[in-house]
Amino acid sequence: MKKLEERIQKDGVVKEGNVLKVDSFLNHQMDVELFNEMGKEFKRLFQDAPINKILTIEASGIGIACIVAQSFHVPVVFAKKAQSINIDGEVFSSKVESFTHKRVYDVIVSKKYLSPEDHVLVIDDFLANGCAVMGLIELIKSSGATLEGVGIAVEKGFQEGGRMIREQGIHLESLAIVESMDAATGKIQFREQ
Repeated sequence: MKKLEERIQKDGVVKEGNVLKVDSFLNHQMDVELFNEMGKEFKRLFQDAPINKILTIEASGIGIACIVAQSFHVPVVFAKKAQSINIDGEVFSSKVESFTHKRVYDVIVSKKYLSPEDHVLVIDDFLANGCAVMGLIELIKSSGATLEGVGIAVEKGFQEGGRMIREQGIHLESLAIVESMDAATGKIQFREQ
């Protein structure tokens, strides 16, 4: 998606350790107009799938997932990174390692919100090593729901997550795929799509 790539070039900041900061428009402060365009693009890319639920993970994916859900006219469920007193009853659980935070989370979804009748589209802001997406896929499998695809705003194409997911035959669409980035120069190269 050219508009997203241009915004990353303009406002993204490359940091040491393969970190791409896009917090000024994607995952801290959010550009809702850009999100609207992203929602329309995900709707176009997954229009043939019988999606009735969007699944994301706390917290950065929630904003994008909500806008995507508007395009599909379906609810959003987000996997929580901590058990809370607000979640009553049984839950599906999986372990997820965060690339950014360098820690492992137990993520949970109430069994009330994922069932074998659901056709799920996973949405997230970033795909690096694929741990978050694989954790969400594990939750979907545990519930008996059908995974219809995975939509990612920004994929780091030089890391293994995208390849690993595609090799499993999963329909993965990333709106911007970063092929390389250099912290010293700030230069970001995108994969042609």
